[in-house]
Amino acid sequence: MTGVELHHGAATDVGLVRQVNEDSFLVAPPVFVVADGMGGHDRGDVASRLVVEEFGRLADAGYDPNRGPDIIAETLRTAQARIGEYDAGQRAAGAHDFAAGTTAVVALLIEQSTEPKWLLANLGDSRIYRINDGVLDQVSVDHSVVQELVEAGVITADDAAVHPERHIITRALGGRGSAEADYFVLPLSGAERLMLCSDGVSGMIDDAAIAEILLSTSDPRDAADRVVAAAVAAGGRDNATAVVVDVVGLADDRPYDSDAQRESLEQKLGALP
Repeated sequence: MTGVELHHGAATDVGLVRQVNEDSFLVAPPVFVVADGMGGHDRGDVASRLVVEEFGRLADAGYDPNRGPDIIAETLRTAQARIGEYDAGQRAAGAHDFAAGTTAVVALLIEQSTEPKWLLANLGDSRIYRINDGVLDQVSVDHSVVQELVEAGVITADDAAVHPERHIITRALGGRGSAEADYFVLPLSGAERLMLCSDGVSGMIDDAAIAEILLSTSDPRDAADRVVAAAVAAGGRDNATAVVVDVVGLADDRPYDSDAQRESLEQKLGALP
């Protein structure tokens, strides 16, 4: 995808309780990923890293922007296969009942009817939020036991935030649950700012706090830093990761403009790894 100018920032922190940061993230415009290695599973850090590696390869090689859902599904299947191979190797080495696992949220630019749009995907309880017209909205829907209870009317959203089973997810890469992602398409005008985050963010600070930070912090690098810092300050019970992406505008395709007149995002913002 060319012609869409993006500003972005990312931050991650191990938190105050965990010894290992099992979160991984990718900032490789126009591909963005957050993967949260599942805390109750073996080597979740490896599982999340494998997901990021596969989407990194996609970003490096390029992709057909007209095949967005298929491209994401294929990349997730490859990551799932690599996690399975890793598990098999660990079990062969004597680690009985070994099962690494991870969530994943993905944002990449696609084309529909020649128009650039966001394609978003989620698997597990990591989240994708958007800011549009000054309002925060959660785009993704958690794949979790408590979300199913909320949808069934058994508990409220407030109940879900403190429910003892709030960390049990129903879909993930690796593990034994479903590995099918949900997909959402947004016009660029429908998402002035996107944030992808692990549940170490959304589980520690509520949507009002997230909205205040994202709406009051213009630089996406600072916004990502502030969101993660707030999650740690609120208790830091889990690894916390956030990727923030702004659509700045559509670049002029005239030959003199893109190369000669516009600095790269890396020069202007100092792209994060």
